[in-house]
Amino acid sequence: MRCDLLIRDARVFGHPGASSVAVSDGAIVAVGIDPHDVEASTTIGAAGGMVLPGFHDAHVHPTDAGLAMLTCNLEDARSIREYRELIAAYARNSGDGWITGRGWRFDAFPDGIPTANLLDDVTAGRPAFLMVADGHTAWVNSAALHIAGITRDTPDPADGRIERHPDGSPNGCLQEGAMALVQRHVPPPTSETMRRALLAGQEQLIALGITGWQDAWVEPDVQKAYLAADAAGQLIVKVRGALLWDGDRGMEQVPDLIERRGTRSTRFEPSSVKLLLDGVCENQTAALLEPYTDRSGTPTANSGLDFIGPKDLTEYVSRLHAEDFQVHFHSLGNRAVRHALDAVEEAIRRNGPKDLRHHLAHIQIVDPVDVPRFAALDAIANAQPLWAVHEDAMDDLTIPFLGVCAAHQYPFASLSRSGARLAMGSDWPVTTADPLQGIEVAVHRTHPETGLAPFLSDEALGLDVALLAYTAGSAFASHMDDRVGRITPGMDADLAILDGDPFSDGHTADLSVTHTIIDGVIVYRSEP
Repeated sequence: MRCDLLIRDARVFGHPGASSVAVSDGAIVAVGIDPHDVEASTTIGAAGGMVLPGFHDAHVHPTDAGLAMLTCNLEDARSIREYRELIAAYARNSGDGWITGRGWRFDAFPDGIPTANLLDDVTAGRPAFLMVADGHTAWVNSAALHIAGITRDTPDPADGRIERHPDGSPNGCLQEGAMALVQRHVPPPTSETMRRALLAGQEQLIALGITGWQDAWVEPDVQKAYLAADAAGQLIVKVRGALLWDGDRGMEQVPDLIERRGTRSTRFEPSSVKLLLDGVCENQTAALLEPYTDRSGTPTANSGLDFIGPKDLTEYVSRLHAEDFQVHFHSLGNRAVRHALDAVEEAIRRNGPKDLRHHLAHIQIVDPVDVPRFAALDAIANAQPLWAVHEDAMDDLTIPFLGVCAAHQYPFASLSRSGARLAMGSDWPVTTADPLQGIEVAVHRTHPETGLAPFLSDEALGLDVALLAYTAGSAFASHMDDRVGRITPGMDADLAILDGDPFSDGHTADLSVTHTIIDGVIVYRSEP
């Protein structure tokens, strides 16, 4: 047999006893063939490492990550002092105009609230707009507040909150929709910057064995970046785009979404719509069925925010379902999860079942009553497993304020046992995009770098289930399961090779990717 590429001396996921994979013309042609019977143009010796289907990230923001690399990148810092030093250096070396960036974390600040005074003396009089790692909060300085005209008399928007000093004046922290009050004044990146950002993100993801993804926040400038990159032959991976639903508009935007869906390319398919239903627990904007508590456990008046009311949500989802759009929900709190499932149920009742594969991303808190509804409605549970750990944001800013529903977080095993289909993603740049780190947490419920006690260990998954969720499950969520996600003859040769066998000790965090292969072409190999 002749082939273009032979991988030998490997463990092949899903094929016990097989040690080889043969590839020709971009497709898998044989699994487990005797290498002595093959004449290959290129041979990779895996030295006992595992060959997996290329990882598929079901919820990621590569352009945002690339922009963070190109601007004031705070993701590797962990303290106020480190943030201030990085921002001061960026202010000195980046010309003039707005200082923008991303990557700070709530747990570095008292009560998770950064303030303008911490920025004012390190930004050299330039306005600053710095997003938290998860993208739900902005840290701004006094110059930015002045440009936006935000004062003590400025009301909170319906979908956000202006954090304030005791006298009511803004303190420099803008939650959720309040970010737009400043962000609208920030000059947008150029088309060339967006394309460079996308390619920088793609390079990082490919090096982690990721061969495809669903981009969970595609605005028109991001869509143009994908199309430009693909037209130039620079988009290597396979991407499904989730077009962002504009929360300031209603049903009148559906024709625009239909038009944008028609603007696709060979490797970019924009046939999903992202609906942002709530915020995050750390800033108490995730939508809960019961109120948040104070530190003493007493219920407060706050139960989070519904960015889209349940009545409107039902109408929107039913219309999108009727128009054959997949709906990609940001649904983090248990009220948001319930509203999403209710909307899917009503859309099916009105329009009948379709193979659209609606999915709920983040699912941090799921009421036990709603767990079996995922399977009943064919709604995919799109999990970001790396978050299911004890760490400062969880232990200091989340658990103390959730009451009884703190025990209902990230119920991966419960969802799996109920028959729900699992997909996995990273939400990068919120946290690392490394699937091997995420899978480690899904299986062991503790972060590989901290060694803290497992978090709700009864919700841990088996290694095989977690690997399937990050490969076949996520490929299914992106409607690519007929092409990728399995190592089977006839499938596209999108593969990742590891430097070891995770089943030998049940861990993935200490492993790394040695090769990434897309359509039979080696697009990444690690340094020796």
